[in-house]
Amino acid sequence: MNNAVFQLMVQATSILALTGGLIYAALQFRGWRTAQYVTNFTELVKLQLELRKMVVDDPTLAIPGLGVPPGTRPEDIRSDFYNLMQLSLFEIAWCSHSKGLTDNYFNSWVTNMAEVAQRPAFHAMWQSNRTKIMHDGFRQYMNTFMGDTVVPAPVLPGRALGDTMKK
Repeated sequence: MNNAVFQLMVQATSILALTGGLIYAALQFRGWRTAQYVTNFTELVKLQLELRKMVVDDPTLAIPGLGVPPGTRPEDIRSDFYNLMQLSLFEIAWCSHSKGLTDNYFNSWVTNMAEVAQRPAFHAMWQSNRTKIMHDGFRQYMNTFMGDTVVPAPVLPGRALGDTMKK
């Protein structure tokens, strides 16, 4: 093997190693950036959770600007904001899933949320305007999710279950 071929092989090996290192670094940076996005998103939702927890603890903190009509009973305010807290946790899981959280773990959240969404109080909260600061993609996901979730009609006092649909 002559000297020129040897130099060419060393240079090619060096270039391939450098290219591989740059590709690996780019993939690492992309993973770091995704993790940072999820972390930032999670922190913002956690701050929302803290504000909502304050309202659950003290419903007088719910001002009309939060979409709570004047005269709403404290129990109803607590219920709405508790449901919003559960929804926020699900939003974190949804965001994490969109960025790589495994399907089997996310599906456990979906199963739990399907049970939560069965509650008439949750369904009523979803119809309110207190969900306006959620991620647009999550809102679309939840609209589909809520459409797929059957919410039982409330049974009025003194009526049999089959009579609720009669006029």
